[in-house]
Amino acid sequence: MGKKGKGIKPVVDNRRARYEYHIKENLEAGLVLVGTEVKSLRMGKANLRDAYAVVKDGEIWVNNFHISPYDKGNQFNHDPLRPKKLLLHRREINRLYALQREKGLTLIPLKIYFKEGRAKMDLAVAVGKKLYDKREDIASRDAWRDMERSLKERNRA
Repeated sequence: MGKKGKGIKPVVDNRRARYEYHIKENLEAGLVLVGTEVKSLRMGKANLRDAYAVVKDGEIWVNNFHISPYDKGNQFNHDPLRPKKLLLHRREINRLYALQREKGLTLIPLKIYFKEGRAKMDLAVAVGKKLYDKREDIASRDAWRDMERSLKERNRA
């Protein structure tokens, strides 16, 4: 038997979250998964697009986190949209509960990765962006691209 791989292996990234939300802070949480979920996750068959986390009964749960059923699974295959429990310390859960109760703050998963063989989730405390914020981001990105393009052309000449 070989050793478990060291380091971080990214699996799924919620790229839309940085466009839709202002990220206030990040933290790492462990995931409670069943066997077929882990196998599907290792194959990269998951979607974080509409996922969000809630604090319920002193525990943190992720809802709308879709993990596709494992191809070689049988009748014991998992439900793709079942709520998944996150593993955090009690004081972190209490702090997140207080933050979640504030108006406008939400818990959004940013990415899923494997760290030393264990599934981890990068969770963010975020505030939803307004439409004008999104437009500003697009405009600044376009301006940055134009500047980079002009510098590149200037350096070629």
